[in-house]
Amino acid sequence: MTTATFGTNAVDWEERIQFDRLRTDRLAKLRRELATSDLGAVLAFDFSNIRYMSSTHIGTWAMDKLIRFSLLTRHSDPIVWDFGSAAKHHQLYNPWLQTTTAEADADPHAPHHGAVRPRAENGARAGISTLRGAFHPDAGIAEGVAKKIKRELEKFGLQNEPLGVDVIELPILMALQNEGIRVVDGQQVFLNARAVKTGDEIALLTQAASMVDAAYESLYEFLRPGVRENEAVGLVSKVLYDLGSEYVEGVNAISGERCSPHPHVFSDRLIRPGDPAFFDILHSYQGYRTCYYRTFAVGSASRAQHDAYKIARQYMDRAIALVRPGATTADIVKVWPTAQEFGFPDEEAAFALQYGHGVGLSIWEKPIFSRLVSLDHPEVLVEGMVFALETYWPSADGIGAARIEEEVVVTATGCQVITKFPAEDLLVAGQRYYSVGGPLSLVRDSQSHLNTAAGRGEAE
Repeated sequence: MTTATFGTNAVDWEERIQFDRLRTDRLAKLRRELATSDLGAVLAFDFSNIRYMSSTHIGTWAMDKLIRFSLLTRHSDPIVWDFGSAAKHHQLYNPWLQTTTAEADADPHAPHHGAVRPRAENGARAGISTLRGAFHPDAGIAEGVAKKIKRELEKFGLQNEPLGVDVIELPILMALQNEGIRVVDGQQVFLNARAVKTGDEIALLTQAASMVDAAYESLYEFLRPGVRENEAVGLVSKVLYDLGSEYVEGVNAISGERCSPHPHVFSDRLIRPGDPAFFDILHSYQGYRTCYYRTFAVGSASRAQHDAYKIARQYMDRAIALVRPGATTADIVKVWPTAQEFGFPDEEAAFALQYGHGVGLSIWEKPIFSRLVSLDHPEVLVEGMVFALETYWPSADGIGAARIEEEVVVTATGCQVITKFPAEDLLVAGQRYYSVGGPLSLVRDSQSHLNTAAGRGEAE
């Protein structure tokens, strides 16, 4: 396992990502989880689970539409029902959907090499769900989906076994039930398979993080009074897409008084001298996500802001120091403050401020770190897990806050941090100011009079 980075191109003179191995290893992990469950098959509508199962992708525009679906049974390889011409495209360019290692799924008359055989039926097929209800309910789309699934379950002798589903629309659920299919929660099978990453997945996650390193470098150079939060979002998005990002999922750009409480959405606010500003950059490289916060002060930082940053950093460092195989999520969250210690009535109200979550094909995977759940339901850390740890602390002046996030890979002896833009101390971005007495201090209050004894009303 390595967290080294290479170029983003495939080359003949250096071993980088092996995509055939990535596809094979992901499917093997999902098969193992299915085999140890009590399910006969798993049905996916979530795009991340479809990609993990079948290594197919039709673009990010469709991620919220639940229009395509894929099935993996105990006795077959993945079958993908896809939107329009995407099915034909996959028949032409996704050869792994045309072969199988499962005897019941294979063409009995076709020649084969070793364990891999041509399939009796292609795994890339045309099919569509209800477009989140946009189709007329009487059009029979939901019933058509259910009949497709029932046919496969009967073909492989699994019609009486539970069918695990990740997310589902009510008309689809009712149609499956009307066909006599017992539908149960299948999300845990997917998430358990995805929790521990392969070497290729770790390499892709590290490459994704390196692209955000570059985005933060540009952002640090760009920040100054007068730029808007939404301009920062545009800058980051351009840097990432220029570097080869598949999808900029979001850029949380939060500044000034908007930092506390954290609104989790950017605005058109103009950044002012002395503002705190923190950012979360979420994007996808070859499907693999980032979730990566950094905090800056613009021009200068108040003592209260610097103190808040030091506290957030201390909680982060204490957590990272505990990460190793065999430790639990409970061990980590115990070193974080309770909700009441930083101004919230309970852990639900403070959820995701002191937080951790797996990162992979989506940004919130297993394991989850939160005082809301981890103390009573701890999860054991395993080598190969990749997750993000996030800390937050409001400044004592009630104006700002600090937010830090690091992504870590669990190694045999501890962990490695793959988010490398500097964060051990608060960075000051923007213009440096000079007075007749020399450079202004970078630790100063943005209200000028509070930086002099007379302005503070102190006796001379």
